[in-house]
Amino acid sequence: MRRHTFRMATAVATTAAVTLAVSACGSDDGGGSTGGATDAEGQTLDVWIMQGTNPSADAFFEEVGTAFTEQTGAELNVEFVEWGDAHDRFVTSIAGGTTPDVAETGTTWTPEFADAGALAPLGDHVAEAGLDGDLVEGLVEAGTYDGELYGMPWYAGVRSLVYNTEIFEQAGVEPPTTWDELEAAAQAIKAEFPDKIAVAVPGDAEFTVYPWVWGAGGDVATLEGDTWTSQLDSPAAQEGLSFWTGLAEQGLSSAGATTWRETDVLDAFALGDVGMAIMGSWTPGAIVEANADMEGKFAAVPIPGQDGGISPSVLGGSHLSMFETAENKDLAFAFIEMMTTGELATKWGEQAGYFPGQKSLLDKTLASTDPLVAPFAEQFVDGGASVPVSPHFGAVQAKGTTSTMMQSILSGDADVAAASSAAAEEMTSLLNGGS
Repeated sequence: MRRHTFRMATAVATTAAVTLAVSACGSDDGGGSTGGATDAEGQTLDVWIMQGTNPSADAFFEEVGTAFTEQTGAELNVEFVEWGDAHDRFVTSIAGGTTPDVAETGTTWTPEFADAGALAPLGDHVAEAGLDGDLVEGLVEAGTYDGELYGMPWYAGVRSLVYNTEIFEQAGVEPPTTWDELEAAAQAIKAEFPDKIAVAVPGDAEFTVYPWVWGAGGDVATLEGDTWTSQLDSPAAQEGLSFWTGLAEQGLSSAGATTWRETDVLDAFALGDVGMAIMGSWTPGAIVEANADMEGKFAAVPIPGQDGGISPSVLGGSHLSMFETAENKDLAFAFIEMMTTGELATKWGEQAGYFPGQKSLLDKTLASTDPLVAPFAEQFVDGGASVPVSPHFGAVQAKGTTSTMMQSILSGDADVAAASSAAAEEMTSLLNGGS
C-alpha cells in the first residue's frame, strides 16, 4: 500500500492514453460543484483508491489534490491499496472503526459494506447536486441497497460481442442482431473454417453467462422481503442457458473451452482462432498488444437480444462510497462529485480504459463510428445490468457456483435442467448467508 498526501502540489498535465473516445461536458474547474464544502481549510480528507486500474494514478491524483484544495481549502490524503488486500482491509477497518472518509468500492462490495452499516447514504447529496437521472442505471442499481444509494457510479466496463471481421467477411456473414442470426453465423464460420472456434463458450467465466439468462427474460436471483431466491432454474433462464451451451454442443466452440476463463478467450481471439466471443470493453488494447497483426481486424456489437434489441450485460467497475466515520460529509461528497462527474471523470476513464458513470459524458461516444467504441458504449448505457445486489454475492463468486454449473453442462456431466437446479439451490443458500 502506498500513501500520497497532496497539499500544495503543482497540477500535473497528464497525457491521456485514449482507448475510449469519451467526451468531456463538465465544468471548467475539473468537476461538479462542491456544495457547501468550500470552507474546509485545515481539514484533511482520507481516501482509499485501488491500485493498478490507472497506470497514471500518481500524476492524476497530484492534479486532483491541487483542484480539491483550491475548491475546498482542505487537503487530500490518498492511499493506494492493492485489490487483493483491499477486502480484508475494509473488513478489519469497519470492525475497528478506522475506515477512511471515502473509498473506491468494487460494485459487488458496496452492498456488503452498506449492510454492515459502514456506509453513509448518498441519495440526498446526489439530488441536491442535480445528478438524478444522469447516472448510468446499471451502476446505480449495483450501488443501491435497501432502497438507498450507497455507491456513487465512478467507472466501469461492460462485455459485448467481439468478432473477427476478416473471418466474418470470408464466411459471408454479418454481425448478428438476434440469437438465431448468431447461431447461423457461427455455423457458417465453422463450415468455412473447420479448424477455428466459431464462437467461444467458456466454462469458467460467469459474467459471460448471465446475458443469456437475462436475454431470455430470466433473472439470476430475485429478492422478496429479506429472502433471496436464485432463478437460474426458471424456464426462461434454462432457455437462455440451453442456447448458450447448445452452441458448444453443436461443436461451434471447443472442448478445451470447458475450463477457459476470460483471459483464455482473449488469448485465443488474439491468435485469430476465434470468430466471435463475449469480451470486455477494456480488452481491445490487450488483443492488439498480444498480436499487433490483429489491429483493425476485429469489431464489436452489443450482445443481441433473443429476437432483437440488446441482451443485458454485467457492468464491472467501481463506486466511490462515503463512510459513516467521515466527520465532514459535505466535504466527502464534494470529492466524490469532483471525481465522478465532468472533466476528472472523463480523464480517469480515458487513462484507465473504462467508461465514466455519468451518462451525459457518453453522448459523443455513443455517436462515434469507431467499431470498438460506440457498440460498447451502447451496451453500457442501454444494456448494462447488475448482479444480485446482495451482501453475500461475493460468496457465490468465491464458491464458483455459476462456473461449476457451466462446466458440468459443457462436459456432459449434467443437462441444463439438473445443473441449473443444483446451481440455483446453492446460490439461494449462499445469498441468504448459508454455506
